Amino acid sequence: MQAVASKPDPEALLIEVYRELGANHLRKALEKADQLVEAYPNFRLGHLIRGDLLLMHSRPVSTLGAVIGPEDKLKNLREEAMVRLKSLRERPDPDLIPRQVLQLREDQKHVLLVDAKRSRLYVYAHQAGQLKLVTDYYISQGKYGVNKLREGDQKTPVGIYYITSRLSGTRLPDFYGSGALPINYPNEWDKLNGRSGSGIWLHGTPSDSFSRPPLSSDGCVVLTNPDLYRLSSSVEIGKTPVVISESIDFVNKTKWENDRAVAARILDGWRQDIESLNPLRIAQNYSRQFKSDRGEDLDAWLGKHQQSLGKVKALKLTLRDMTHFFYPGRDDMIVSTFTQETLVGKNRSTLRKRQYWTKEGATWKVVHEVNL
Repeated sequence: MQAVASKPDPEALLIEVYRELGANHLRKALEKADQLVEAYPNFRLGHLIRGDLLLMHSRPVSTLGAVIGPEDKLKNLREEAMVRLKSLRERPDPDLIPRQVLQLREDQKHVLLVDAKRSRLYVYAHQAGQLKLVTDYYISQGKYGVNKLREGDQKTPVGIYYITSRLSGTRLPDFYGSGALPINYPNEWDKLNGRSGSGIWLHGTPSDSFSRPPLSSDGCVVLTNPDLYRLSSSVEIGKTPVVISESIDFVNKTKWENDRAVAARILDGWRQDIESLNPLRIAQNYSRQFKSDRGEDLDAWLGKHQQSLGKVKALKLTLRDMTHFFYPGRDDMIVSTFTQETLVGKNRSTLRKRQYWTKEGATWKVVHEVNL
């Protein structure tokens, strides 16, 4: 990632412009707008607002983007202004917690949450099992919003992903700006559900643009170059989760801890049933809709599982390094990932496993399970 010089926060200046304008301080508002375009000469929204302020000296202005220009470009800039200002006025309550993130591994220092409805990316720090809002950034998403289904639909995927690499801007076309952070779309759940496509990145903007309209990418999550540079310091390759949702839900600590306890309880119940070696107890943890990563249905998969246990008389499972997430947009699906250590006699084996739990009536069942 390319370094960026220390500059004033463009959104803070934007708020100051509107604050001065709201107080009928036209000259001070124009001074702030001048500072904005001087610091960010390719920030088109800043120039639009400055143009409106200059126009106010000669006639009343009743709408953002009153200057003459291509209507489609003015529409994009108005939408950008609205989502920026709205999100700054509605920042998450620091006492609330993003519901989708139930538990992280101890070594996961940050989690990124993309809120498509607000055109916002929130960065939360993970400290001693607690989440704390660090900062947030304006983002652009796919031209047709979220819920990517296939290659070329120009939508941003919804799901739980991980940063897989870091690409420097010097290795990429100017279109991607100061760099890119690829994510692992399609993940195993996407593949199971027939979602296609690839090359979903968090990336920057071309050198001639400071930012892009809210709906403007081919499916990637796009930040300004300075924001991408700052975000990169929060990212650990292979460790940092990226939760992309149509809307991020925020709950109080009591609700969050209750949900977290549910995830821990169902996973520990599964562990105990596996240790029992009782086929009926093991089977009751799995949905009749279960599909393996090889496309096997529940009966075929359980049959292979039972066969693998063979003549095992006793086994002990130890689960560690667990993460739990509510699948974005759903309160009936929990995604649990953990390291499973299996001890059979003196033989010990370790693997990383991910399970997708779905709520069927009053009980939770595994609908998909994969070894990573």
